[in-house]
Amino acid sequence: MAAGLAPSPFGAIDWATPWLDPWRGAGEPLARKVLQGGCAVHAVLQVATSEGGPVGFAPPQDLPDGIAYEQFIFDTGRVPTRDNLHDFFNGLVWQQFPQTKQRLNQLQAQAIAADGVQAVRGPLRDALTVFDENGALLSAPPALWAALRARDWRRLFVDLRPLWREARLVLFGHALLEKLVFPRKPITAHVYQAQAAIDSVASLDAWLAQSLQPERLVTKPFVPLPVLGIPGWWPGNENFSFYDDSLVFRSAPRKSNHTMGSAVL
Repeated sequence: MAAGLAPSPFGAIDWATPWLDPWRGAGEPLARKVLQGGCAVHAVLQVATSEGGPVGFAPPQDLPDGIAYEQFIFDTGRVPTRDNLHDFFNGLVWQQFPQTKQRLNQLQAQAIAADGVQAVRGPLRDALTVFDENGALLSAPPALWAALRARDWRRLFVDLRPLWREARLVLFGHALLEKLVFPRKPITAHVYQAQAAIDSVASLDAWLAQSLQPERLVTKPFVPLPVLGIPGWWPGNENFSFYDDSLVFRSAPRKSNHTMGSAVL
């Protein structure tokens, strides 16, 4: 490394972490090419993209001023990609979950066509963005799901700890993957329930693309999960006091007792 140059963040990716297990095979060689070859991220992704894939990858300056990012992808089939971890992981998700990413982009474009680009996203675009950036898929026994929805963290991670051997969490959001390059206890995924066992990324992709329907997405069907609390994902959680941090493992919101009903505060 030349004197005075900061180390590349691509060198900080620890592909041995459990959350990167589904991504290691495809992602590690690409990150190595970026790190060792000084190649632009969009070029590395483009070379690795299979023929017939839903999108290609382009330098960021190809996105014209005044055109929404999602609309440009929908219109051209090209993803503007910067030389950073955020866009690298986005490209990796496009490669591993092509059907789902295409479905998310289609729904974004439809919402833009209907409502235009506004200062505040509507409920559908907001839900799409939340999942695209920070989503994860969890297949788990019903007891774990009940404890997660109740945000009963002690039951979820301590009392039911053996049940996590029957669960599988696959991270989807590219911002989530980026943040976990430098792990911190508060990092939280927005979890979507996988209705079937997660046998492979390809089967998960096919199911998820069909599952993401606008009428369901607008209900925000996601549950917050601090991912470093998962047994086996972080050494610190072997000491159960890890879960006593109320700033991270927060209680479920209380429900209003007003006569207007039981809206969540």
